[in-house]
Amino acid sequence: MYEPFPGNYVWNLSVNICIGMGGAMGEMDRANEAVRAIAREGEDKGTEAFFTAWGTMADRLAVLGDEAMAAGRRFSACEKYKRATAYYVTAERMQSRNYAPRQAMYATMLATMDKAIAAGLSAERVEIAYEGTSYPGLFVPGQGEGPWPCMVFCNGLDSVKEMIVLCMRDEFAKRGIAMLAIDHPGVGEALRLKGLTAIHDSERWAGAAVDYLETRGDVDAERIGMMGWSLGGYYAPRAACYEKRFKLCVSWGANHNWGELQARRLQREGDRPVPHYWDHVMWVWGQPDMEAFMAYVPRITLNSHLDRMTIPYLITHGANDRQIPIEYAHQSHDQAVNSPDLELKLFTEREGGVEHVSADNMEPSCSYICDWVAARL
Repeated sequence: MYEPFPGNYVWNLSVNICIGMGGAMGEMDRANEAVRAIAREGEDKGTEAFFTAWGTMADRLAVLGDEAMAAGRRFSACEKYKRATAYYVTAERMQSRNYAPRQAMYATMLATMDKAIAAGLSAERVEIAYEGTSYPGLFVPGQGEGPWPCMVFCNGLDSVKEMIVLCMRDEFAKRGIAMLAIDHPGVGEALRLKGLTAIHDSERWAGAAVDYLETRGDVDAERIGMMGWSLGGYYAPRAACYEKRFKLCVSWGANHNWGELQARRLQREGDRPVPHYWDHVMWVWGQPDMEAFMAYVPRITLNSHLDRMTIPYLITHGANDRQIPIEYAHQSHDQAVNSPDLELKLFTEREGGVEHVSADNMEPSCSYICDWVAARL
């Protein structure tokens, strides 16, 4: 993994994910230079300095996008808006939930993504009805004539739908597959703007996504798949075990027993995805304190569920994943005994993508997953 901040895994992970979103090394390195010293003091302390350095970079780029748009250069503007969105996403997700400026940056990120879409990024903002309220998504159409098969792509613990779209680009679309990236309860707008916290029975909000897709004439409702990365490696298979309208499932990073993993993290076993980790997870799951959180999390496991996986199921995992033990990938594979088409793909140094959700090199895993889905959906 590219490590501009030696010894600070959380910050390095964030930068690598931003590269996956299309960040430019020269731009990022200028922002990183301003915070290299404080990065040595741990993953939490310097996050506000990181916020300022990366926010300044994103603001400058967004203005350049506005100038290009005003001059009629919309393709150039779109590229700048996309990178600015990636930088805002990276800076905002690093902060404590109590850091007030992150709220304004999140709003700016949403507005910048809207500008990218207006300038030509192939995505449509949609709203998905869910249990008396709603949550948002970004629908990316397939190329060629529809109706298209469609993959519902859910987030993990700390990603957002914009990250999904920027990382995936047109990989599904050019294979004639649409994608619905969602901010389901516990992430993105659902959490930040609507107060919808995460639930262990993900089939509830995943089923709502299928309900929505069934209303679209450009989607083939008989060919809808479910996938997720990181904690989505739990959400997606859990949903597919109980929402039987899904025709296949992908875990981009196995997350077989996230509840058990929290006890291991209390012992400082493994690395963590975001600064201010315990505050973040209690916010995501709507728990008031550590005692309540630790009492809830044993529900977040695929044990005793995966025998209900009756559709094709792909599990991918980085061989050097420092966050989620590789044993969980094997557990998911071993327990999905009723899947008619089951595969575990481990990414090694030979092809790249060895870190958590292949953050060190997303192309090999992204391409493998998209090819696997295209051959079946």
